[in-house]
Amino acid sequence: MSKLKKILLGLVVFVVALVALFLAVIGPWPVYSDSKFAESDYYRDAMAAIEKETAKSIISDAPGLLQAGWASRIMTPDVGVPMGGYGARPDGKKSTGVRDELMVKAIAISDGVNVVVLLGTDMLIIPPNIAEMTLDKVSKTTPLGANNVYFTASHTHCGPGAFAPGLAAKISGGEYDPKVPDFLSGVFADAIVSAYADMKPALITHGVINAKQYIRNRTRDTEVDGALNYMIAKQEGGRQCYVTRISAHPTIFGHRMMEFSGEFPGEMMRYIEAQTHGTAIYLGGAVGSMSTRAPDAPSPSERVTAMGQAFGQLLLNNIPKPDFKAYANVASVGVNIGVPPIQVRPISPKWRLSAVASKILGVPPEGRIQGARIGDMLFIGLPFDVSGELAHKWQQRASEQGWDLWVTGFSGAYLGYLSPDCYYNEVDDDGQLDYETGLMSWCGPNAEAYFGALINKVIEGFTPVSANVFQPIAVL
Repeated sequence: MSKLKKILLGLVVFVVALVALFLAVIGPWPVYSDSKFAESDYYRDAMAAIEKETAKSIISDAPGLLQAGWASRIMTPDVGVPMGGYGARPDGKKSTGVRDELMVKAIAISDGVNVVVLLGTDMLIIPPNIAEMTLDKVSKTTPLGANNVYFTASHTHCGPGAFAPGLAAKISGGEYDPKVPDFLSGVFADAIVSAYADMKPALITHGVINAKQYIRNRTRDTEVDGALNYMIAKQEGGRQCYVTRISAHPTIFGHRMMEFSGEFPGEMMRYIEAQTHGTAIYLGGAVGSMSTRAPDAPSPSERVTAMGQAFGQLLLNNIPKPDFKAYANVASVGVNIGVPPIQVRPISPKWRLSAVASKILGVPPEGRIQGARIGDMLFIGLPFDVSGELAHKWQQRASEQGWDLWVTGFSGAYLGYLSPDCYYNEVDDDGQLDYETGLMSWCGPNAEAYFGALINKVIEGFTPVSANVFQPIAVL
């Protein structure tokens, strides 16, 4: 063989090897569309885990006296720590200051047998490493475990970054620094333990206020989740805690904002606390596809303040005469669950990245579903930016059955967006996938159906057979 032929053969072998390596590591691979998730091992395992763990909460026809306690801690990291949110931020996303303190707040509620702690954090997301570290630290001084702690994040894009390893976390939160999750989990655990220790006999009331005038669907002209959910806990002696939930992206500040801020949820909490002299806790809702209609103001900072105060005024001006309850069932669950094979589609509706690429991105191989019941309130936490359209539909179904449903995201894992299945293959006029329903819908075309089935299983586990009121919330 001549020298030229050897060179050409070597080049062919090199190119073939390079293409094979590219396909194996990057792709593209054909997308899957299998709808038979109910026959999968991950589905059966998830349903079994939910059934096992919800059975640990005792639902009684004569529930015990309610107890509640709460605590707040500052969770602002050192200036210079990267900020979470907005891949377009410059200079490694390093923060340059603090506009307002970031907060973590916890409320522990018990019926004398079961305990749940609702945790509100000024974070972009709650990644698995921080959830696991928090639970480990809490378990060292309390009997609380994974079933008892209900994680949420406000989804502020001006909170701490550097929170997790992996390329996806680096894009959204800057270079990973293990000191950051250690610090955050320590502060979270301190708030949880302090809230648990603070529990005293308490009265609880709750309701829903229509906040649609301040919320828009940023993806299409259809429904929004306009529910401003609230719960008020009042201890003996009159001390009060206001827990709220809204579905809207805290993105009034754009990528040029380099100072830590709780954004409009932080402003809302400060307003409520100033007006009531109580504690206010914010649980981020189903923020997927939902944004604010912020009042006009000369600057983003003033718009953030105006939006927070508008939500706070809407709440305080529309709470009817409270109907406080002293007795209610409390139940809670939090389990890691398997998910469909991840498919990320950055190029085309018909092609996905390889499984190796998903691992390089740092997409976790499992999710976390959590649930809580406090009387006729139901809390469902999912590992997504959950679509507000889905939450609106589920809330309507729940309300028909007498439930006050709170849907939250960022449950101690992150798996992209959960959008209605009917939009999965939706493209624009140029044939490009939508950001939420295309690029970020990592769990495939039947994610709504799969997680809807899991939600129903959680609620079923919180409903005594004797009550005979349970019907599926999600339309599958």
